[in-house]
Amino acid sequence: MEFERHVENTSFRIKLNGHKPCRSSLTPRQGKGSRQYQNPYITNSHRSKWAHMLEFDSFSNVFTLKLGDGQNLFNPLTIESINESLSLVEAHAGPKSLVTSAEGKFWCNGLDLDWIMANAESTQQYIADVEALLARFLTLSVPTVAAIQGHCFGAGAMLALAHDFRVMRLDRGYFCLPEVDLGIVFSRGMGALIQSKLTAQAAHLTMLTGRRVGGTEALDLGIVDAAVAEQELTVKATEIASPLSAKAGDVLKQIKLNMYQNSYIALSGDS
Repeated sequence: MEFERHVENTSFRIKLNGHKPCRSSLTPRQGKGSRQYQNPYITNSHRSKWAHMLEFDSFSNVFTLKLGDGQNLFNPLTIESINESLSLVEAHAGPKSLVTSAEGKFWCNGLDLDWIMANAESTQQYIADVEALLARFLTLSVPTVAAIQGHCFGAGAMLALAHDFRVMRLDRGYFCLPEVDLGIVFSRGMGALIQSKLTAQAAHLTMLTGRRVGGTEALDLGIVDAAVAEQELTVKATEIASPLSAKAGDVLKQIKLNMYQNSYIALSGDS
């Protein structure tokens, strides 16, 4: 892809807002020791609500996908933006891994219930799109780490589980699957994803009780791979991701497909 011509031993940054990047839409911004690329189609009014920022550090070979600083809910615009980010990551030649992070109170608060209520006729397709995104993360051709600084609830918790590894803040934020309290039955795909990533004990506890699990308990239950102080979160996620960057590629993707075949088929509908 066009942006790869500009990648040197520096870092670059791309912002996405539902527009496919092309040569004319990525505008370079020079900075000391780095080059940044910003999509001009992102307006100021949309940037804080919808834009996802993608950064690459060539020294660690780690991409960072920033979900935002709000509730970071899934809706058609955010799903499209995240998918475009993943396409950019996959198209990048060379070693690479991905850390997904956020700022503020939430990492990802799941489905956008307001959008669902306003677009009831599109709910079936919306859920299919969310599940397709989860399936894509689950089998992405690059190593993935979720750096969870805040709450991840519902489909947001499932997004975390779709990553290869999870690092959670020790003193703030909950992992929670509240569907039982909301009167929502897990779809076949979502249930399969959860049970493929958690022990039977952890899946039983979180799916049937809706229990809010903090960092220490999440580590004890094997939901996350590390629980650290807030200031150590990004460092720890990068420490996990960077050494794995050389493993990115088709072989890694096929291993994931083989490992999580049942979950992938249930989420995506592909056989």
